[in-house]
Amino acid sequence: MSRFLSKSNRNLKAYVPGEQPKVKNLVKLNTNESPFPPAPGVAEAVKQAADSLQLYNDLSAAKLTGLLAKTYGVRDNQVFVGNGSDEVLAFAFQAFGGGGLAFPDITYGCYPVWTSLYHLDAKIVPLKDDFSIDPADYRGNDRCVVIANPNAPTGMALPLSAIAQIAESNPDQVLIVDEAYVDFGAESAVKLLPSHENILVVQTFSKSRQMAGARLGFAMGSEELIADMNLIRYSFHPYNANTLTQAAGAAALEQPEYFEACRQTIMENRAWTKAELEKLGFRVLESKANFLFVQAPGMTGGEYQKKLREKNILIRYFDQPRIRDFTRITIGSKGQMEKLIEATKEIWA
Repeated sequence: MSRFLSKSNRNLKAYVPGEQPKVKNLVKLNTNESPFPPAPGVAEAVKQAADSLQLYNDLSAAKLTGLLAKTYGVRDNQVFVGNGSDEVLAFAFQAFGGGGLAFPDITYGCYPVWTSLYHLDAKIVPLKDDFSIDPADYRGNDRCVVIANPNAPTGMALPLSAIAQIAESNPDQVLIVDEAYVDFGAESAVKLLPSHENILVVQTFSKSRQMAGARLGFAMGSEELIADMNLIRYSFHPYNANTLTQAAGAAALEQPEYFEACRQTIMENRAWTKAELEKLGFRVLESKANFLFVQAPGMTGGEYQKKLREKNILIRYFDQPRIRDFTRITIGSKGQMEKLIEATKEIWA
């Protein structure tokens, strides 16, 4: 680092994204991307939107916001859009985390990064021995609670009753529910919004809508919470959702049948992969996400990742004390998962 970096940022530990190598014939199962292209109409919508790039984008993202509101059964003023769910979450941390935040010790790696970046107090709550979240650990908190549901990298999900209990026991604090993976089998807390003014639900187009490269995320909550989010947005980056991304997002929402077909395929491939790994002696956590969190028999997570990498298959390994024996495997196409299983059998042959 340079001598000019402010002292308050010199101890930052930045988030480390998954690898994005450019290698031929690579089976890439390390960053939870979709194996499918965007919905058929997305490319044409982006092409048409490019004709107006000389103009600033629509600050209100009116068409996109309206379609999101219709899709999820909320009002337009209950929707906030941003440059990926990472930006949306970061805005939420700034808006609601001033009194501190609480989140699990094993969860999305950006949470501790943002608390450090924004100088927020973080209460780290250990997961149970089975890697599940105990709602009782978050009841009566004096701070904003952040729950990834399904959690990452475990893939495990809480029922809506547990989410409601956490929100109800902390009526003066916001509960941020990060639902990046909710479309692969979990229940969305959007259903709780009419009766819980302190829940903010955050989702993304990156996973189930095949648009990781477009960077589009959104939040839903009470009109007042969304107004708070817009206060932060207008204080930092008002034009955060660009013209092309807005057009792509709207086109994706207008093709729900494609969304449904892709997510169903991922869930089917997940079930098949889980069964095949368990036949080989793997421990596989119950997942409601587009990935599996697995423990290889007689081998550390790092060793399994290395051996697969030698076969041009990438999976994700987190070198952290409680999960060193595990790896996370993104669910791809059936062909990709068959290659993973074939390579895994060869490793133990």
